[in-house]
Amino acid sequence: MKKIIAINGSPRRNGNTAELLKHALKGAEEVGAETELVHLYGLNFKGCTSCFYCKLKSKEHGTCAMKDDLSPVLEKVKAADALILGSPIYYMNITSGLMAFIERIFFSNYIYSAEIPTVFPKKLPCAFFYTMNMTEKQFEYFKMPERLAMNEDFAGRIFQVKPKILCAYNTVQFSDYSKYESSIFNGDEKIAYREKIFPQLCEEAFNIGKNLVS
Repeated sequence: MKKIIAINGSPRRNGNTAELLKHALKGAEEVGAETELVHLYGLNFKGCTSCFYCKLKSKEHGTCAMKDDLSPVLEKVKAADALILGSPIYYMNITSGLMAFIERIFFSNYIYSAEIPTVFPKKLPCAFFYTMNMTEKQFEYFKMPERLAMNEDFAGRIFQVKPKILCAYNTVQFSDYSKYESSIFNGDEKIAYREKIFPQLCEEAFNIGKNLVS
């Protein structure tokens, strides 16, 4: 049985990012895959400390020396058949939690060798899910595709498969905008947009999960 792991880089377990990831896992389950959703913000871990253990000639490459709550997750990713990384966009980038995960998984499987671009044990189909408050036009204006492309490019190099991308724009942050200082937004318009668009995104996420393991 194939296994797919989804990494939730949002602090919220039931927010926009988590909802899309859950739909993707349902799609994978429909074709018989075993699934697991990992909430990073429920774990005690930190990013790479640049100890260079993973680069030592005397050690097995691809192993992060740090021992914390993330260590077993990294091993599960190596054993998985597909991976989805999900994150809201905070201050024009993915969350610090997902960035720390990326540091640990990418750097430990990359060595300073022109002949060996990756020591990850196999090709791993993967995807990035992004959720954000900005509109699609703002996403392009602030050159977000270029900002996020570096992680996507490294994922392709490390996992040896070009990642699939899903973007959820103009997401709803509050159930009641009147309770928050948020005058730059029209809460009613955002909620109406979500009701129209988000079900389509959930269906797209479902199909991505299904296709990653089929």
